[in-house]
Amino acid sequence: MGRLFFVGGNWKCNGTSEEVKKIVSTLNAAQVPSKDVVEIVVSPPFVFIPSVKSELKPEFHIAAQNCWVKKGGAFTGEISAEMLLNLGIPWVIIGHSERRALMHESNEFVGDKVAYALSQGLKVIACVGETLEERDAGTTMKVVAAQTKAIADKIKSWDNVVLAYEPVWAIGTGKVASPAQAQEVHAELRKWLETNIKAEVAAKTRIIYGGSVNGSNCKELAGQNDLDGFLVGGASLKPEFIDIIKAAEVKK
Repeated sequence: MGRLFFVGGNWKCNGTSEEVKKIVSTLNAAQVPSKDVVEIVVSPPFVFIPSVKSELKPEFHIAAQNCWVKKGGAFTGEISAEMLLNLGIPWVIIGHSERRALMHESNEFVGDKVAYALSQGLKVIACVGETLEERDAGTTMKVVAAQTKAIADKIKSWDNVVLAYEPVWAIGTGKVASPAQAQEVHAELRKWLETNIKAEVAAKTRIIYGGSVNGSNCKELAGQNDLDGFLVGGASLKPEFIDIIKAAEVKK
């Protein structure tokens, strides 16, 4: 069986109660491909997770945008994996470039977070990606391989991991990696998994792309062999998110 296409919508730090209601209403009214064609996950800010979970139709799963690296306790402002499980949230995004850059999360810290979330029963969207300086210096693969290795070193199974390649220079900038650029890195990441983990993990692990994905570029990107879906930022707050989900049909 092939890899099930995966589309995640990362709402980031956006939305009011009213705006969130509108997004949920748009999603609930949409006709999306069946669950044997695409797995869909949306990631609202923490404060909106309970209302979105209760109001969104079951075709859409919920992800948190982050969680703490260990069991809860005296960690003001953090959310633990156990809390997410208690709310019935199946997914979490870990290692997003905004957290790596703004919160100074190191590769090792991200690896520890992924390992802890998995150990508690969460499924993880683990993010990797290079900056513009790193791409211009020709070190893209070195950077994403190091980020992936830091995760691989800490986990025993990849069954509940989706790897999201997000070139930092393409996030929210309007710049998009060309389909060929995206395919090249996805293929290299898959080769890394095959060489350093095993062929079965490389064949089964979904590697999704994030970085200014929108309704007009999603089909061409989805057509690339090693591209198994998207992690969508700004466009996931708009009706075009439905078009991006429907790009999964390219793989049929």
